[in-house]
Amino acid sequence: MTTPVRRRDAAATRKALLDAARRRFAADGYTSTSVRDIASDAGVNVALISRYFESKEGLFRACLRGTVDDLKQSVFENLPLTDPPRQLAEKLAGPHTKEPNQLLLLLRTSGDETAERIRRETLESISRRLATAAGSDSDDPRILLNAQVVLSAALGVLILRSAALQPLAAADQDQLAEPLRVMIAALLPG
Repeated sequence: MTTPVRRRDAAATRKALLDAARRRFAADGYTSTSVRDIASDAGVNVALISRYFESKEGLFRACLRGTVDDLKQSVFENLPLTDPPRQLAEKLAGPHTKEPNQLLLLLRTSGDETAERIRRETLESISRRLATAAGSDSDDPRILLNAQVVLSAALGVLILRSAALQPLAAADQDQLAEPLRVMIAALLPG
């Protein structure tokens, strides 16, 4: 009896590594995540991280870029923000949210300048998008500050939900939309 030969699929291996790394980095942070844990979670040899991403830092950068790409396809970039509070609540608590939420990855640090630049640019882009969607001038430093406060609150919601703080963790998007609406109306009157 012969053992079936497992076909190599570079794209599937790369995706498995990225998925495992995103989960680990978002949950544990850059420093506490080991490449061995990522490889084990992905079910591949640890040497493949070097092959596909050069290093742990390269893998982290790829995860950040993937998160940025996902965000660009989300409510923050491609969809018209006709109802920012509802759409933000959907991003925070909707049925499509990934576990752990990829937005948490934006809060993790690697110490890598490129990763930090990507993270800052992404958060700034989201802030500007929120200000513009609320009908405000995203070039006004006061308005941009207010948009960043709204974004900070949204990211805080993610952190507390991931910590299972009740009742926030159990709140659905409808329950989150109203407090977000009040905050956005107060900070970003358009």
